[in-house]
Amino acid sequence: MRYNPEQKLATKKKMLQAAHRGFRRQGYEGAGVDGLAKEAGVTSGAFYKHFGSKATAFRESVLLGVGEFQTAVEYYQKEHGDSWLEEFAAFYLGEKRCEELGNSCALQSLTPEVSRSDADTRLAFQSALLKAMQAFAKGLSADRGRSQSSEAWSNIALLIGGVTLARAVQEPELADEIAKAVLGAISTIPDGEV
Repeated sequence: MRYNPEQKLATKKKMLQAAHRGFRRQGYEGAGVDGLAKEAGVTSGAFYKHFGSKATAFRESVLLGVGEFQTAVEYYQKEHGDSWLEEFAAFYLGEKRCEELGNSCALQSLTPEVSRSDADTRLAFQSALLKAMQAFAKGLSADRGRSQSSEAWSNIALLIGGVTLARAVQEPELADEIAKAVLGAISTIPDGEV
């Protein structure tokens, strides 16, 4: 039976979403093709037919994740105007931080995996990350005598690092303290109210 192009695209999108969850939850080494395929409800053969390799699926997953971060930034900029950064940081350090790891931000869950990946994946990540940083920077004014790109990199690093640390500690109170400290460093919200 031959599938039309729309069905193939829908199947690949479904498999990419499943692979994206699997890689965020288990990392590159921990996620096997059989498990990724099973989560998508397809066979391993179908997985290889659509992606060719686990490395290609990982690369596409990373690009999807960076794109989701950029989309969220642009959404908050559009919806919240001048207060977008505070609103986005509160979401990222609050609700997004507390989601199940499979639904986490790829920038905090997959960046360490990217640093261990092949040159093509690292280059693709770098290109997507630069676009996301530029979108982030568009919503900033140059503060403290620094450029918008410097402010963007600082804030992105604080957000990702803050979530990574908060997720890694055992005690919820300590995780909240870390998130509040990062929020306070990013925004003008008093006492980092998460």
